[in-house]
Amino acid sequence: MIVWILFLLAVVFILALDLGVFNKNPHIISTKEASKWTLIWVTLSFLFSGVIYWLYTTDYIANPDNLKPAVASMKFITGYLIELSLSVDNIFVIAIIFASFKIPQKYQHRVLFWGILGAVIFRGLMIFFGVMLINKFAWTTYVFGLFLLFTAIKMLFSGEDDDFEPKNSFVYKTLGKIIPITAEMDHEKFFISTKTAKRAATPLFVALIVIEVMDVLFAVDSVPAILAITSDPFLVFSSNIFAILGLRSMYFFLANMLEKFSYLEYSLVAILAFVGLKMLLHEWIHIPEWASLGFIALSLLVGVLVSLKFGKEKELTDSSEE
Repeated sequence: MIVWILFLLAVVFILALDLGVFNKNPHIISTKEASKWTLIWVTLSFLFSGVIYWLYTTDYIANPDNLKPAVASMKFITGYLIELSLSVDNIFVIAIIFASFKIPQKYQHRVLFWGILGAVIFRGLMIFFGVMLINKFAWTTYVFGLFLLFTAIKMLFSGEDDDFEPKNSFVYKTLGKIIPITAEMDHEKFFISTKTAKRAATPLFVALIVIEVMDVLFAVDSVPAILAITSDPFLVFSSNIFAILGLRSMYFFLANMLEKFSYLEYSLVAILAFVGLKMLLHEWIHIPEWASLGFIALSLLVGVLVSLKFGKEKELTDSSEE
């Protein structure tokens, strides 16, 4: 438990440092600043795989699956890449939510900060129950595998995420019945007093709640996906948390470039289909960790390169038509 406590304390310290020091004053996050922090988070995540290697050479952490240190490190990186890649869809939805509620850029970081904090708690609960189900009922592995395969097929044939209308969502309508909602804003406050209500939720709070609920829905896909790689609680939780912590900087880095990465959706389909099949066929086919990691990394790389190539051609075609 000492390692778990230290890890959670480190997460709380990082979040406190983020809001209390680096982003104490609300400001617009530039692409340069976002790219710097994205690089920092990715680097920290890969460095933490070294910590994982060390931990699994000692008795400081429980090792229910008797993983070798190198295998544990690879499983962590694989899980991290899966969570990071599945976060791209989350970024699309967050951008739509911010646009719908007209959240000023300089206050978006505050909303995402509290959204990340909530995501850490909800992901932790979902991982706990997911691991418990797999360990207690072996057949749930096949249920998760079928679900991931179904999600991949649905994603392949579904329309654009732009169809999502936050103000028409069940969350928004339900929240309106619980507390008055105002279109007014007072800096970065979540609640303000209005002429009609002593305490009304501002668009910042509404956006936060919608983002929180959407993250839980996305976790329904991502948690089973990482459970296909490992059911080791610490590896699942830590890789999830590192992906979530880096989500804010990645959002500001990609928010203005979402159109350029339109083909990355097919990479996510390939990854979900792969991990789904891995869960379904785990008794008959053993896929080495290096092969899983290689497939996921290659899928992401191909998706990015194809998006950049065809995205640039599309820009040239659009500009010539104008």
